[in-house]
Parts: sequence; structure tokens; C-alpha cells
Amino acid sequence: MPHAQGTMFELHPAFPPTSEALGDLALSHARLQADARYAWIVLIPRIAGARELEDLSPNDRAALTEEIVRAGLAVRAVGSALGRRVEKLNVGQLGNVTPQLHVHVVGRRADDAAWPGPVWGVGTAEAYGAEDLARAMATARGVLGL
Repeated sequence: MPHAQGTMFELHPAFPPTSEALGDLALSHARLQADARYAWIVLIPRIAGARELEDLSPNDRAALTEEIVRAGLAVRAVGSALGRRVEKLNVGQLGNVTPQLHVHVVGRRADDAAWPGPVWGVGTAEAYGAEDLARAMATARGVLGL
């Protein structure tokens, strides 16, 4: 997707090693975070150079909000598919480490490793088993319409 200055959107290299591509929504590239401890989707608006919400047009901000809601539904479905019902959704747009604008939609439970604090910096990510990864990806894609 071209940026106003003619540059093209490129995914920051920090995302592929830590997440799996789900596909593209109308505005955002969606990824499943590769940490089996949490049902977790990351949305990356495909707007070149975007670092902050203020870098999006009002229409794109509205679209991102709708995609966050859809991602929340997908996160809840992933949690259920893996036998870990999501009790609370956390939505975060930090960008302190990876500056490209992205939004985390994380399913939380009172018995998860980081509860009640934030998930960042708590413990070590746990890889999905092949079967659970396939189930999580299929479930998320189904709910997101990908």
C-alpha cells in the first residue's frame, strides 16, 4: 500500500521471528503471536512510515478500531479452541521496542503467567505444538474471514 510520499509498506523484521502470518484485513496485516501461553493477535496497519495512531487518517483509525474488535473475537475463539477460555482482552499499542505502528490484542486469564500485570517481559515465550498452532491459525483465520 503506497504511503503519501510514495513509499511502500514493509513489515518490520522483528515480527516474522515472533509471530505467524494470518493474512491481510482491509487495513492491517494480522499475525498470531508465537507464544502458546496466550491467545494473542498483532495487527500492523499497512501504512508506510506509521508509528503512532495519529499517523493514520480518521477513516483508517476507525477501520483499525473495527479490526481490533474483530481480532478480539478471534482471540476469544482461539482461546476456546485451545481449551483456555479468555476471561479478559488486553489491547495495547506500545511500540517502544518495535517502532512500526502495531496493536496487540491479548487474551488473558486469571491463571496466566503474567496475571494481573502486562504480558511483556514476563517469562519466556512458549512455542506452540504443531497441532495447536494449526488449530489456532485456522480458528483465527476463520473468525477474521481470512
